[in-house]
Amino acid sequence: MPSTFSGDETAPFFGFLGAAAALVFSCMGAAYGTAKSGVGVASMGVMRPELVMKSIVPVVMAGVLGIYGLIIAVIISTGINPKTKSYYLFDGYAHLSSGLACGLAGLSAGMAIGIVGDAGVRANAQQPKLFVGMILILIFAEALALYGLIVGIILSSRAGQSRAE
Repeated sequence: MPSTFSGDETAPFFGFLGAAAALVFSCMGAAYGTAKSGVGVASMGVMRPELVMKSIVPVVMAGVLGIYGLIIAVIISTGINPKTKSYYLFDGYAHLSSGLACGLAGLSAGMAIGIVGDAGVRANAQQPKLFVGMILILIFAEALALYGLIVGIILSSRAGQSRAE
């Protein structure tokens, strides 16, 4: 039975793997950052309960990392439709690299946010002047994931440009 698919048969595998990698690794970073900084907030809250709401910032910043992975996963998965347009290995590799760039950047940013958030909220409980410095460090850690999101979007946009149709 002849197939109507034109393109590379295994290419969608790599595209879907990229979508999964973006979401899974970003959510792993978000989970680690949330858990690690949440432990710091809980520990600090025993001594200074009035600072708990102020110290939730690292938890929120870690949670945003999962959204970055979700965005790239949706962009990738909507770009994979081999029935309407040929999907070649170039496209699959572009989507895979897009997902890995965003996902691994989100994972590393989540680790940084978790470690800084844990130590930062504990230190802030002892010395309130450290709050602004902690926020700045968290912003720079979050920027790492944002760089991955931007590169992921650029790489994903390269898919479909392998051959003129």
